[in-house]
Amino acid sequence: MSAVLYDVPGPRAKARNRIINALVVLVLLGAVAWVIFRLNQTGQFESRRWAQFQYTAIQNELLDGLLNTLRAAGLAAVLAMLFGAVFAAARISDHAVLRAPATLVVELFRAIPLLILMFFFYYGSLQYQLGLSPFWAVVLGLTLYNGSVLAEIFRAGIAAVPKGQREAAYATGLRKNQVVRLILLPQAIRAMLPAIVSQLVVLLKDTALGFIITYNELLYVAKQMGGRLEFGFPYIPTYIVVAVIYIGLCSLLSVIARWLEGRSRRSGKGGPSPEAAEKAMAPEATL
Repeated sequence: MSAVLYDVPGPRAKARNRIINALVVLVLLGAVAWVIFRLNQTGQFESRRWAQFQYTAIQNELLDGLLNTLRAAGLAAVLAMLFGAVFAAARISDHAVLRAPATLVVELFRAIPLLILMFFFYYGSLQYQLGLSPFWAVVLGLTLYNGSVLAEIFRAGIAAVPKGQREAAYATGLRKNQVVRLILLPQAIRAMLPAIVSQLVVLLKDTALGFIITYNELLYVAKQMGGRLEFGFPYIPTYIVVAVIYIGLCSLLSVIARWLEGRSRRSGKGGPSPEAAEKAMAPEATL
């Protein structure tokens, strides 16, 4: 008996896979134990290095850094989604005057490292006195880079919808923008959702690059907290706390994504909603 892409493992293969999995788990546990041992040997778990987190002022500093991180990530996510939607629409346009420049912009900003974009906006603003704050340098850099990636995700998602859906929609007399908006996009959004959420997680984590241009986000606050002599320079404990916060935020995004995906599956099997189909087939839609 075989599957589509590979042979179903037999009893010996299953036993061998279990042994390999157990060995991998043991190696990982050993690596984690060794890291914890080394941290303990270097005094990273001493109470003095963790004492600062019990003070309200320190907690407020972390909260301010977290809010600044969420503020930059939230605004950049909205702008990146709008950027991606506009340029994805331009890339699938029938008019070369729209398609060619959009392709150039998307490929350009996908190829430029995000940190260079932040440097460009921050130091360019300082040199030419444009008045951009570190916050806007971070937001604009995140928007251009992640928006270009999202534009390609949107374009690929729409292109992945079966060709018969387009042909059937065009046969009813719908224009291209109506086909995309009413027929293709409702189906494509379900397939695109995991990739979109994955890119938003990347965007959230990339806000940490803002500490290089002195944006007062979570990592910048952690760097300042870790350099305090009275607590024995608690860099490692502080970065552990910040890492846990980032893991929590990313896990929350993943949970929301799974909820949205489950909700979309319950609402339909991948086709357009009944309301969209009825609207698309209405006589005035073809005018």
